[in-house]
Amino acid sequence: MMDGLILFSDFTASGVRSVVCLFLIFRLLSARKPEWKSIAAVLAGSAAVSVILSVTELPDYYRMALEIILIFVCAGYFQKADTRMSLFIGIFYEIAVSFWQFLFAAWLGVLFCSPAFLDYETGNGQIAVWCIHLLLTALVWYLLKHPNISGKEAFRFVSVIAAAGILAIVTLSVQTVLAIADDTLYMWTIQAVVLMMSVMVFNMNRQYETEKELAELKTEQAKLLERDYTTLNNTYAINAKLIHDFHNHIGVLRQLLSHNRTDEAVQYLDELQTPVKEITDRLWTGDETADYLINSKAAAAEKNGINYQIQVEFPRHTNLKSTDLCAILGNLLDNALEAAKQLPDSGQKFIRLTIRRINQMLIIKVENSFLTPPVKQDGALKTSKTDNGLHGWGLKSAKTAAEKYDGMIQTSYDGNTFRAVATLSFQHAPTE
Repeated sequence: MMDGLILFSDFTASGVRSVVCLFLIFRLLSARKPEWKSIAAVLAGSAAVSVILSVTELPDYYRMALEIILIFVCAGYFQKADTRMSLFIGIFYEIAVSFWQFLFAAWLGVLFCSPAFLDYETGNGQIAVWCIHLLLTALVWYLLKHPNISGKEAFRFVSVIAAAGILAIVTLSVQTVLAIADDTLYMWTIQAVVLMMSVMVFNMNRQYETEKELAELKTEQAKLLERDYTTLNNTYAINAKLIHDFHNHIGVLRQLLSHNRTDEAVQYLDELQTPVKEITDRLWTGDETADYLINSKAAAAEKNGINYQIQVEFPRHTNLKSTDLCAILGNLLDNALEAAKQLPDSGQKFIRLTIRRINQMLIIKVENSFLTPPVKQDGALKTSKTDNGLHGWGLKSAKTAAEKYDGMIQTSYDGNTFRAVATLSFQHAPTE
């Protein structure tokens, strides 16, 4: 009877450990959230591991190795987690659980003056096992209830636990109530130090990945800005050439009209109409970059049969840099164009750009129609574009620019309307 209960307890504890680790990988690596398929797979694997170990009577570290492999496979296959980091988390997670399980058993033995708590095949030993596993269950519940825990907060929390583990094992080595072999204490002391080092290594890796992503983001942002500014310079070059040659055009028109060659004069004017229209149709906001972007995207919308509505109230003489406006306006409008033009019915295609000033805040709102709802991956909107290159960086670039002005970009959708709102805080710049 007792053997059956121990086997059931081993299976249940193994399942709890494995499922909790999948949720930790989900939070720490921004992987997919564990679904019923991954949970069912890891529970089935845990059952198989428990049966194998009960039949073969292999040492407990074989259980750790098999559970690490099981977690690694399920996290990679079902959650699409980074293989290297999921293996790293799996290894040190299993070590940490075993370490704290030993601490709970040892200190319960000290408290009740009974070495039976160190024997996991007894009822007392199972109390220690389930103390740590109930805490693991509570940890998952807490993580699900608090999805916005920052990386710094998590690092401080885990560091405190690791430091507490070192203190607990050192204190355990000097107590005299419970006799524990020196080799056992030395092994767990080394494991406690290793766990502290693993926390530091993981945090250093997170910082490295963040800096790497930031560097890539800056590189892609520079490419996006170069793209828009190249087009802007080309437009200005056309306009400058038109203005430079304006007196020549007037002379040609005067010559044609003076000889009653009206048709040729009209044809000549038609040839000049496109660059002139680009000048006269500009929506002047006071910022050349904003003027260019708004109107160039309007031309692209017209070309794709998209109804493009603009309402602009733009402040003059502020600390808002043209490069940052280019990153925000350009990327939000590009995304809107890409989504709206996928609709088959031109009557349903629309983009609405609203720029409003509220005291010292600038609100940039871009609304557009879409064909299919956007998809989130790793907590971020996934691009619908299939080719590589700059796609997927636009919204990140816009968010980075907005954060320079204590701002943010929020996205939402309802019905057939997707909405991106950028909020910026600005200051008036002195005029010369």
